[in-house]
Amino acid sequence: MAKQSASFSCNACGAVHRKWAGQCDACGAWNSIHEDTPLSTGPASKSLGKAKGRTVALSSLTETDKPLTRSLSGIAEFDRVLGGGLVPASATLVGGDPGIGKSTLLLQAAAAFARRGQSALYISGEEAASQIRMRAQRLGLSDAAVQLGAETNLRDILTTLEAERPALAIIDSIQTMWADHVDSAPGSVSQVRAAAHELTAFAKKRGIAIILVGHVTKDGQIAGPRVVEHMVDTVLYFEGERGHQFRILRAVKNRFGPADEIGVFEMTGMGLSEVSNPSALFLGERDRPASGSVVFAGIEGTRPLLVEIQALVAPSPLATPRRTVVGWDSSRLAMILAVLEARAGITFTGNDVYLNIAGGMRISEPAADLAVAAALLSAREDIALPADAVLFGEISLSGALRPVAQPDARLKESAKLGFTRAWAPRLPGSRDTGGISVENLDDLPSFVESVFGSPSLNKD
Repeated sequence: MAKQSASFSCNACGAVHRKWAGQCDACGAWNSIHEDTPLSTGPASKSLGKAKGRTVALSSLTETDKPLTRSLSGIAEFDRVLGGGLVPASATLVGGDPGIGKSTLLLQAAAAFARRGQSALYISGEEAASQIRMRAQRLGLSDAAVQLGAETNLRDILTTLEAERPALAIIDSIQTMWADHVDSAPGSVSQVRAAAHELTAFAKKRGIAIILVGHVTKDGQIAGPRVVEHMVDTVLYFEGERGHQFRILRAVKNRFGPADEIGVFEMTGMGLSEVSNPSALFLGERDRPASGSVVFAGIEGTRPLLVEIQALVAPSPLATPRRTVVGWDSSRLAMILAVLEARAGITFTGNDVYLNIAGGMRISEPAADLAVAAALLSAREDIALPADAVLFGEISLSGALRPVAQPDARLKESAKLGFTRAWAPRLPGSRDTGGISVENLDDLPSFVESVFGSPSLNKD
């Protein structure tokens, strides 16, 4: 029988190495590579074929399960992102930038659950219980029956959860947890992976809903091994800009509901308040038409959402003009500029281009292509588009406009907010436009001709 070779991994990034080295080739950390301890060192581990396990219980697809039960918190935006409420025996991971409001949101959620008769327990590894009580007093949550704890030892936390059996347990944060059976520092890859595994398994076994708070890296990804996001049932990102009061809670993974669902909150002196109509809030400052400003009718999860896209085009004194984007994909902006030049004969050479999504929103769907192109052309020619018009549509590399999902929902939301016109790709069949006059377009040059009066603008 072949001898089992040793395996080494980096505690900083999780990279696997065949032999020990002083420095990790993947992340550059020093003295972070340690030998992995096998799961078992007994006789059974020498030959897996000789170790007899138990028979796995099997079931068929025709069997019926009990209906999924959910617990509502009373915070409608939070429940929406979860898919309709919190599911027992589930694990949820919440990530976000430092100071964005993760702890505030979860303390408010714990208080809301407690006020509805659900037992809630909040354990912090970053703050003392007195600090949490001070925040609760500031937010007006002191009367909520939330149990507080300040601990980082994972064994003690699991023992407490076993004794209390709360309906909801919040762990803030997973990077501060320390498992005494893992030989590495708190926050390392091994510790985060072990703590997440133990807490997730405990939630499934005991029927407790657990919410884990995760730190994020400079790239905006949750710090630690990516396997943590695979372990949990739901992954939520709390997004927002420090200069804006709006916060977006976005679901990027949800085994019990739709992904990409969002909840919108506003940061106030009394904590986070729900925004029931985010479209009206993001468009609140559009008092008069301005060049470079257009309204995009988008879809976030199951919710139609109208946001303002702003563009500025100015002569550049630099040999390589700037291309600055906030809230959108910079690579997609480069593609739109290339299509405008190649298919419509409109060049932005020698101009700085700035693109911004108003309100601190982040847009990822390709349906914003047409609105971005319109904002760029409006800024370049200093021509304001009608204030009562919305745009949506995907632009292909050939310059054609492609249909997008849920056009009816986009148009109905636009009509609800008082818009009367829309530019969109040609919609197949008869559609319920909600009373909006829709101008169907086939390609980008036809849009330029329809809006700006010429299929090809003058080149600078």
